[in-house]
Amino acid sequence: MVRVVFLHPDLGIGGAERLVVDAAVALRSRGCSVQIWTAHYDPQHCFSETLSPDLPVVCVGDWLPTSVFGYFHALCAYLRMIYLTIYLVLFSGEEFDVVFCDQVSACIPFLRLARQRKKVLFYCHFPDQLLTQRRSALKRLYRGPIDWFEELTTGMADRILVNSQFTAKVFKQTFPKLSEIHTDVLYPSLNSSAFDDEVEGLGGLLPEGRSFIYLSINRYERKKNLPLALQALANLKDRLSVGEWERVHLVMAGGYDERVVENVEHYEELRSLVTSLGLEDHVTFLRSFSDKQKLSLLHNSTCVLYTPSNEHFGIVPIESMYLRCPVIAVNSGGPLESVAHEETGFLCEPTPERFSEAMQNFVSDPKLKQRMGQAGRERVQQRFSMQAFTEQLYSHIASLTQ
Repeated sequence: MVRVVFLHPDLGIGGAERLVVDAAVALRSRGCSVQIWTAHYDPQHCFSETLSPDLPVVCVGDWLPTSVFGYFHALCAYLRMIYLTIYLVLFSGEEFDVVFCDQVSACIPFLRLARQRKKVLFYCHFPDQLLTQRRSALKRLYRGPIDWFEELTTGMADRILVNSQFTAKVFKQTFPKLSEIHTDVLYPSLNSSAFDDEVEGLGGLLPEGRSFIYLSINRYERKKNLPLALQALANLKDRLSVGEWERVHLVMAGGYDERVVENVEHYEELRSLVTSLGLEDHVTFLRSFSDKQKLSLLHNSTCVLYTPSNEHFGIVPIESMYLRCPVIAVNSGGPLESVAHEETGFLCEPTPERFSEAMQNFVSDPKLKQRMGQAGRERVQQRFSMQAFTEQLYSHIASLTQ
């Protein structure tokens, strides 16, 4: 039996966390022993699978700061992961064969502290250094050593997987010293069993008579370009008759953590934008929704608005298409590989005009959702099934232990 430990910095409810949980569930189904080690875990803010005793979660180092007076987030994340790794290797007494780590590669050299060198699989969602802006010379000076260390430590992994062809290309551009290292693409999958549960109604979440429901699902972060969904809705209003507009509603559902200043600030920014656009009666905000609420929203929505540009992959379009909910996404990054334009949804320039044009199609042709929804379901089953994900991941793990 192969023993696999997952190392992840913060086991919340984002896309990266969804992949880690799915990977752990997949390997467990193939007879592997799995554990997830993390520096932060909140049973009230997690994926339901992690509550099962069959998927043990160990939290170490949560007492360490996540920032210093709102700064040095990356440095703190590195220190938390290094502490977590040292604790696992030197003090936990756990026996393991392979370590699956993602997001923060700083832990990899410290895994060599183990008595017998363990194999390391690193899953690159996207280079960390590209996830932050460097507007000042001081920020560039601060990030310089961290960026250097990211490239150095990532190259120490025994195997590197990426989540899309787009990320594979960006990986080689970002880490020129690693350009000769082979990276395999392992698309995030959908654990369809979690999406086949009985679907509940929206339970009075929306006003009566709203038959065209647009849904945005993303963390309340500025890089997700959530204002685009609101601006597109305002533009759509000008395209519709009064009667059509009265049947339209947008749900802004997002991952929200009160510990994260940006989540709190951006949520208020979005609410202010709704007021300035005069959309108060046509927008509902939903923070940190449950799995059942998510299923209900996807099942009852006309389509999903996926607004990030250059998203490395994005699991939301996959979840949406599986539940026969078409997707309107930006025509860059991962959605180019997941969404089939004019077949399972629309790929658009990130402007309110182009998004609202796509949104209007569903009002003009009420049967469009059904046609695109069925095509989306079939696309996910063919390309992003849990079975395909499991077999590919297990083959990588097994080859590392041979």
